[in-house]
Amino acid sequence: MPRSLRLLLPVAALLAGAALAGCGSDAATGDKGYVGGEGAIAVLPVSERRAPGPVSGTTLQGKDVSLDDYAGKPVVVNVWGSWCAPCRAESGKLTAAAKSLGADVAFLGINVRDPGGTDKSLAFERRFKVGYPSLYDPAGRTLLAFHGNVTLASIPSTVVVDSKGRVAASIIGPVPSARTLEDLVADVEKGTA
Repeated sequence: MPRSLRLLLPVAALLAGAALAGCGSDAATGDKGYVGGEGAIAVLPVSERRAPGPVSGTTLQGKDVSLDDYAGKPVVVNVWGSWCAPCRAESGKLTAAAKSLGADVAFLGINVRDPGGTDKSLAFERRFKVGYPSLYDPAGRTLLAFHGNVTLASIPSTVVVDSKGRVAASIIGPVPSARTLEDLVADVEKGTA
């Protein structure tokens, strides 16, 4: 085989692989402004759980709130945006889980990448009957507290913080079901997840 042909074969294979990858059905990529997920659940063993960085700010309603306000109980932290179709699709599951879990588990939203005021975000909360507070964080700075668990591009994402204030689990992408989230919180608190 001529030397020039031997050099071109790896390049051709690389280009073919890139073309095939571009034709795949991976819904997690593209130009939609976020990295989708399929509700992939990651659970940290108790020995590897660590407290997140500071999580505090002003809610969509203008009240100050902090993760520390919920000390002693598990907290489900959901990252969402009013523009995000998967966020709309999962909102009923989060609301159902919050209702089912009751006052023993706190829920806190982090509304990201909704610039230009809170009007659209507040309309989202009214439309989907979201009954828990959400921090208004259009720049996504609060997500730095969960470095290694979620990124600004991982919308929606949900993090479960255990009752000792440590990151215990995350769901990248929409919550699969209210029951899945309820069971995950229960398992995290039992230390079995």
